[in-house]
Amino acid sequence: MIEAAMIWNEPNNKSHWDPELDPDWSRFGQCVTLAGQAIKAANPAITRVLGGMSPIDPLWVQRMQGHGALDHVDVVAVHGFPLDWNLWQIQEWPAKVAEIEAVTDKPVWVTEVGVGSFGAEEVQVFGVQKTAELLVGRVPRIFWYSLFDLPQEWGATTRHREAEGSSYYRHFYMGLIRADGTPKPGLDAYAPHAADMGLMQWFHYQDPRLDDAVAWMKRLGVKHLRTGLSWADSFRPDALGWFDRQMEALADFDTTVTFCFTPEHLGPGAHHTSPPHDPQQFADFCAAMIERYAPARVEAAPAALQPALT
Repeated sequence: MIEAAMIWNEPNNKSHWDPELDPDWSRFGQCVTLAGQAIKAANPAITRVLGGMSPIDPLWVQRMQGHGALDHVDVVAVHGFPLDWNLWQIQEWPAKVAEIEAVTDKPVWVTEVGVGSFGAEEVQVFGVQKTAELLVGRVPRIFWYSLFDLPQEWGATTRHREAEGSSYYRHFYMGLIRADGTPKPGLDAYAPHAADMGLMQWFHYQDPRLDDAVAWMKRLGVKHLRTGLSWADSFRPDALGWFDRQMEALADFDTTVTFCFTPEHLGPGAHHTSPPHDPQQFADFCAAMIERYAPARVEAAPAALQPALT
């Protein structure tokens, strides 16, 4: 079932939001406000999560508060990859969470944390174990990124691509299972923590790994999953058919679904990182997905209040 809706992914990272088109994030703040209102109207029981920030930046949280966006979310989320991309050490995780707790009274979730096997698979084993030691019990939700390696022929969703140098290629080694389907040693390290440390797994449009992912997660005892429904993908042929299949397959997990990625024809940047021309259209997409996959329950009226049958 869907327990939470995340509004965008890494919006303070130029790989996922274009700062040249929205330098003060005011347009993003409007997107959050409208989407948060729309999600709450569709189902007030859904937890609304501010798109996980990367880098972890308390000043950006304060900026979002200044735009009024935090009034329309229930949780603030952070992402961190200290052994791959960040400029801080893995043991600093509790301090990084505390930096955000110091500037908001919202709960803080770690909605992406990972360590890749780019340099050595033993590094990933250490990373899984150390992350669990530092974060399990420290925050309400943790999502390990990710279950599967990203196949190199698919390419990573980033604006930098090969301009990142070796950092770009780390994107393809973040999984606990190799692209050919064989487990890495990190999977055995993760297994004892699966019930407490969920998984973050993106599923691409018509992703052939969906059924295998479900089987692996059930075998591991994963309870919490984070994934995404792409606004841009919603314009592909039979998009709803794919979304239906994906969400039905994931129904047994407590799922945080991420709404993100602007369709090329709906933003001035003609790119998934562009703010939309009309943020209400993004909010409408969020509401439609909640109404389709997590509709609000209608409680039956007490018998004494029900109209008599004639």
